[in-house]
Amino acid sequence: MHPQTIAISVQDLSKKYDSRFAVSHANFEVPLGSICGFVGPNGAGKTTTIRMLLGLISPTGGSGQILGHSIADPDEYLKHVGAMIEGPAFYPALSGAENLHVLATLGGFSHERVSEVLTTVGLAERAQSKFKTYSLGMKQRLGIAAALLPSPKILILDEPTNGLDPEGIQEIRDLLRGLADKGTTVFVSSHLLSELEIISDYIVMLRKGEVVFAGPIQQLFEAQQPFILVRCEKSADLEKIVAIAIADGHKAHIQSGIAHIEGPADWAGTLNKKAFEAGIILTQLSPQLPNLEETFFEMTGDKK
Repeated sequence: MHPQTIAISVQDLSKKYDSRFAVSHANFEVPLGSICGFVGPNGAGKTTTIRMLLGLISPTGGSGQILGHSIADPDEYLKHVGAMIEGPAFYPALSGAENLHVLATLGGFSHERVSEVLTTVGLAERAQSKFKTYSLGMKQRLGIAAALLPSPKILILDEPTNGLDPEGIQEIRDLLRGLADKGTTVFVSSHLLSELEIISDYIVMLRKGEVVFAGPIQQLFEAQQPFILVRCEKSADLEKIVAIAIADGHKAHIQSGIAHIEGPADWAGTLNKKAFEAGIILTQLSPQLPNLEETFFEMTGDKK
């Protein structure tokens, strides 16, 4: 990617605590104007990475750039970055609008932005209600509104959908998509890929502090291995089916009385014909494509 089209870039970024790497030699790039999903199980190193990007902690090794400036000089870019990490802190007895006016004063932002960002996040009607009366979804949206006060080029959100119901998750998704469509780069973390795969253009996947995938989400779809599920009338014939598949160059194994065979859907017809020729009656022949959630667990879970 051309440097002027990159919002965030890290090279060999590492953070070590005692003898353990919280983040180990991470490499990824996030294009300007995209939504990048930053996914991995809890404890994978997502928050540590985000804290390094925001200059809150220093890396042990490696480097990174945000909007072309080194993460060693956060003052150079933080004015263009909005962030929400580990749940926003607000005054319970103040209204949503009053809380944002306090933050605008502290940050030196225009007070005119307060009503603009409340409208953006869909809280204009509840702007005068006290924060303590807000639902969890509204609290998260107020947190995003606070992150939008500086009119940021990049919005960095750590687990903004944590604990939300499906409707709340959908509201946050729609909000982020709308922001990206207007040109804001959104870098959003979650331990659930399913919450981000619908809106993300890019995905960075973390497992135990290491990047296991970084790139367009389409590449992740394309990397998935299609497979075929097969059942036979006689369970003893399953071994023969596996042997036929392996002889034809396909990986295959038996699990819970079903043969799992790696291969494209159009190979199912060939398999059916070979089974018939071998005198095997098939009772199920189902081509499948794993969903992204399964791929995610495969890539980020502990390998057995």
